[in-house]
Amino acid sequence: MIGSVPLPVWAQNDEAIRASGSEIPDAELDIPPPPPDFEPPQPETIITEEELEAEIPDLSVEDELNRPMETIAEFERRIAEQQAQEAGVDERGAAAAEPALIDDDPVEEIGDAPVRDSELVAPLPALDQFDVAPVEFADAETDQEMVEIRYGVTITGLENADAEVDTSLADRFTGFSALEGGGGEASNLAQLRARLTEDSKLIEAILASEGWYAAEVSTRIDRSDLPDGQPLDAVIEVIPGARYTFAQINVDAQPTVPADLITDTMPLEVGEPIRAESVRGAEALVAVTLPEEGYPFAEIGLRDILLDPVTEDGVYTLPVSTGPRARFGGFTTTGNTAFDAEHVELLARFERGELYDSRMVDDLRQALIATGLLSTASIVPEKTGEQLEDGTEFVTIAVDQNASPPRTLAGSAGFGTGQGVRVTGSWSHRNLFPPEGALIAEVVAGTQEQGAGVTFRRSNAGRRDRTFTAVAEALRSDYEAFEAFTGRLAARISYDSTPLWQKTLSYAYGVQLIGTVEDDFNVATQEREDRTFFIGGLTGQVGIDRSNSLLNPTRGFRITALVEPEGSLQDGFTPYVRARVDGSAYYNLGESFVLAGRLAAGSIQGIDRFDLAPSRRFYAGGGGSVRGFAFQQLGPQSVEPNPNFDVTDPDETAEPFIMRPIGGRSFNEAAFEVRYRWGDFGVVGFVDAGQVYESTTPDGSDLRFGAGIGGRFYTNFGPFRVDLATPIDRREGEALINVYVSIGQAF
Repeated sequence: MIGSVPLPVWAQNDEAIRASGSEIPDAELDIPPPPPDFEPPQPETIITEEELEAEIPDLSVEDELNRPMETIAEFERRIAEQQAQEAGVDERGAAAAEPALIDDDPVEEIGDAPVRDSELVAPLPALDQFDVAPVEFADAETDQEMVEIRYGVTITGLENADAEVDTSLADRFTGFSALEGGGGEASNLAQLRARLTEDSKLIEAILASEGWYAAEVSTRIDRSDLPDGQPLDAVIEVIPGARYTFAQINVDAQPTVPADLITDTMPLEVGEPIRAESVRGAEALVAVTLPEEGYPFAEIGLRDILLDPVTEDGVYTLPVSTGPRARFGGFTTTGNTAFDAEHVELLARFERGELYDSRMVDDLRQALIATGLLSTASIVPEKTGEQLEDGTEFVTIAVDQNASPPRTLAGSAGFGTGQGVRVTGSWSHRNLFPPEGALIAEVVAGTQEQGAGVTFRRSNAGRRDRTFTAVAEALRSDYEAFEAFTGRLAARISYDSTPLWQKTLSYAYGVQLIGTVEDDFNVATQEREDRTFFIGGLTGQVGIDRSNSLLNPTRGFRITALVEPEGSLQDGFTPYVRARVDGSAYYNLGESFVLAGRLAAGSIQGIDRFDLAPSRRFYAGGGGSVRGFAFQQLGPQSVEPNPNFDVTDPDETAEPFIMRPIGGRSFNEAAFEVRYRWGDFGVVGFVDAGQVYESTTPDGSDLRFGAGIGGRFYTNFGPFRVDLATPIDRREGEALINVYVSIGQAF
């Protein structure tokens, strides 16, 4: 703007209002209009148009347009000369020796510098010629050492609140405290303050979880009286205030059957403290109970607790969507299936029309996994909309299967003194004949046993937990008591316990045919001779298991009875009965010690011992019988000529006669163990006793005892066992130490 004049008062006001950004209409401004004869003042002329045109170069001249522009230094020098000439000072005079300040600036700026120092107007060197010298410091820099501080923690005011709760609030604070977690040391004061702030919030949260919603928590840091002021004291002062209680407990839900199902389920009462744990536990119980009582689609909403600081209590409201009351309907199955919906229905312990119970659904899920044919199984109820007269509706049980690989390779190994090494290996296809029809091929390789067999097994055959098994096997046994080549065909139906599905009552019954060639000592001829036996028989077994584990029981008891009516078929039919009873009990002393005991007895009625195949007689001794003795070494023995004795050798050292077990028709056994376990390891001390008798009834005479110690390594499939035992009152020919290695407890 070349010139300006002041605005009139009314215009100044209007301009000021508009400049402020206000949107006030002109009608609302109380400003009088200008008078009719008002003429605005004309601006004052500063420079005339002629003077302005004289200063502007003549751009119409071509030379003027092409002339190069003067540099800043040249421009400033020209201006300085003009000012000096106007001041009347000669360049050669005294005034010329001291150049005038440009623009009357007492401090020379960069633009004035060319007059004083020609170096400032010299061109800059090229970048590749620019020499940068590193900055050198008089002293090397050193990192500032961090000063650690020590502190203690003091909490006051929790005493009364602690007395009202089951678990100490101070102990709960210690478990999550940032101050306690720091171990009494901090890098600096800021870190200590941060921990103190965090812990104050922690105490507020702990108190609120127990019903103290109006707690006041303050913090401070105190210095000690020591010269360095340490250790510092991080102080948390707590005023718990009032503990809020339930004034009302409301459930917002549809009607249920019975009507008070939800309220009776919730273990909350008016007047008790509002505890977070109690509230969450009550809601979880409702969420579990409703599906157990016929409401598979029940959903628990978001709780609302309205606190009143005046009455110091709260109104609790829980919204619940129960969904329809339902009954079991049909089944569907999807996914990578191992069997169809019909077999799923066979595994279920409920029938169509029964009231929905989520516990039965969980049971079905366990049964599906127990087949070994599924890696995962998902079971969800689905609405059908099919209503019944009582207001319930059918739901479909939808099973989504994920089949696991059906083929399995397995193996096991064991060792026992007198029994030698025994290794088994098997291949199985668990669903070769659906549903759950398995084919198993097994081989046995050992120092005294070799054989092979094929087994067909149908699990859940016709009903849940019932198994049908058919076996064909051939086995060679070479023991000190006998040598046998045996072929066996057997069929069996059983209701057995498994590690995943332990049953209180189990049973089995079946039939078997045995053909065997065995060497036996003939007392009449005083020689061993091969004898052929054909045996047909039935088997029946029943068991009661009240122990807490199938593989590693620590409490409870077990009883098993086996009866095998058999008949010798080679010379007509000679019937007899083999029977035995086993019982064991377990008692735990604390978490580490277990007392375990076992009793067993057996009898064979209706046949002479010589007419009985040696492999069907009773024997005792070994890792699963009476430890301290070799396998089958207890009981009646025969005195036989030693085939390795050379009567013609005068230096022969071998005994002319040897004693070999020949088995008996009855036996009794007993065992007692003290088991101690720590972590995955354990040690066992034991005493065993037993004997085999020629008579059909065990009379308890001439009992032999063995004692020893064992080690255990516990795995997820059972304990690995190593036992060392020695016979008590050891007799000639008996080993001093007997070793037994296997999987599982001795009993």
